[in-house]
Amino acid sequence: MQQINTAIEQGILTPRQLAARVRRLLETPAEWVTRVRLDPEGRWYEQIPVDELCELWLISWLPGQSTGFHDHGGANGAFGVVWGQLDEHLVPRRGAGSPARPVTAGSVRSFGQHHVHDVRNSSASSVAVSVHAYSPPLSAMTRYDLTPGGLVPIRTEGADDW
Repeated sequence: MQQINTAIEQGILTPRQLAARVRRLLETPAEWVTRVRLDPEGRWYEQIPVDELCELWLISWLPGQSTGFHDHGGANGAFGVVWGQLDEHLVPRRGAGSPARPVTAGSVRSFGQHHVHDVRNSSASSVAVSVHAYSPPLSAMTRYDLTPGGLVPIRTEGADDW
């Protein structure tokens, strides 16, 4: 409980709190679904303004689109799938990768500040839409290459880059 109170005092929502916000959006698609767009050039995304503690993003995924391995610049996070299915690939910073974890429609995943993953729509024919929440709001993300020795940082992007 002390950890949750400290996080709130610092203006940071916990992974559990972010998952609850994502679930609320998953339950009310009529409020935002008309914003969703599909882009054959890359994942489409739009930020949904909330408050200073958290930012929310809508993301659409055509078949084969992915994020590549990335972190969230020290932010806690959560994401849920509205429709379709996404696969989350995890690789510990030191060690071999784990198999893909499917995230199906209605499912929510949450994670802490040091989480690195690749999220992708592995489907050959189905579109996916997801909702993502971060706290504090994203200020940077580091992208990684997966090598036989593990993850290697390749670049860091600031909030102005997306």
